[in-house]
Amino acid sequence: MPRTPFTVLSGTPFYPDYPIWAVGAVARQQEFNGWQAESMSWKTGCYIHGGLSGPGQVRYHGPDAERFLSGVFVNNFSRFRIGRAKHAIACNEQGLIVGHGVMQRLADDDFRIFVSGAWGLYQHSLSEFDVQQEVQNNYLFQVAGPHSLAVLEAASGETLADVSFLGFRDIMVAGRRCEIMRIGMAGTLAYELHGPISDGPAVYQAVVDAGEDYGIERLGWKTYGVNHIEGGFPQQIWTFLPATYEDQGFQSFVKDAPTYRVGPAAPIISGSVDPADMRARYRTPQELGWASSVQFDHDFIGRAALETEADNPQRTIVTLVWNAEDIVDIYASLFREGEDYKFLEMPTAPRFDGIVGHADHVMKGGRPVGISSGITYSYYFRKVISHAILDLDEAALGNDLIVQWGDYGGRQKAVRATVGRYPYLSQNRNQSVV
Repeated sequence: MPRTPFTVLSGTPFYPDYPIWAVGAVARQQEFNGWQAESMSWKTGCYIHGGLSGPGQVRYHGPDAERFLSGVFVNNFSRFRIGRAKHAIACNEQGLIVGHGVMQRLADDDFRIFVSGAWGLYQHSLSEFDVQQEVQNNYLFQVAGPHSLAVLEAASGETLADVSFLGFRDIMVAGRRCEIMRIGMAGTLAYELHGPISDGPAVYQAVVDAGEDYGIERLGWKTYGVNHIEGGFPQQIWTFLPATYEDQGFQSFVKDAPTYRVGPAAPIISGSVDPADMRARYRTPQELGWASSVQFDHDFIGRAALETEADNPQRTIVTLVWNAEDIVDIYASLFREGEDYKFLEMPTAPRFDGIVGHADHVMKGGRPVGISSGITYSYYFRKVISHAILDLDEAALGNDLIVQWGDYGGRQKAVRATVGRYPYLSQNRNQSVV
């Protein structure tokens, strides 16, 4: 049942899953109907999630907008059509990802990017291009699952099958004009709704009401990360860190600035890898399977490093399936005398509620061959799975490996793991709506 709305912070309306932004802090709803039911929603029904709402979108417009963005992001923008979106990736000079998100082209000289952090804002402060930037305070509602199209058509009262993948247009929901975009970076049916934050409560509730007959779930932040691990879409600030922590200029820039999406707060470092080894917690596009987004037909930050890596790739991303007996032994240690193993939280470990730089060693024959992060208990598959960056010669499907579970300097559990398919969730991928 929907929870009764209440008010906080000088009467600011608050509704389930709506972030409260104040003094650089954000509050999010962790669970609604329980993480088991919520984690089933994108396989069997539909969910709505609002945890990315807030001042996390930046609009760039002006005569030099395309030139500026082409120098910051690895993507090609000359073939980027108006009314389309793409996954945009920014790197530092070492080719390490400093931010990524969904970029829209609104007009020839007008772009908007969602959830990319402050890297673009920082680069703008260093440039002399004729481009203006605007931080927008919008709601961002993700509506995903096999019933998501039917729910949004019921909420809007119109046919939406014409909204193609990475396309967007305006619709009306609850008497408010909002933007719908088909997204689903993991390949399954999914949409986003965008609009002014003041319209958020009415739009959110209208979608929830329209989804009652379709078993809609309101997805809490606790379960949000499960989607990314099952679907094979790495999550910045959880499965890897933005390499902005290596840039002192950036750190100075954000020190006294508002917190946008990924601010200056120090990350929580965990895992069996030495905390001093920050490279184990950063990623390149090649390592995450995003090499196709890197276009070497223009100059951009990190191009030289990424060209070198493209000529000699070392690692790639896989799904690791953890051995069930070893997982049970981790929990059984709580009932035995002596030191227990590090607790493995469900459904995500470490808990997905901050900026986490987690890295566990992946071993083969006593030697390190990769890094595991983003550990998830999949209630749908009844397995613990994680993302791992492995040496190319160890990434074959079915390869048996060991994950060193536990924190550096503490007790560790050697967990048997097998390389599984990536992405792990194959149901309803690339679903047609025509």
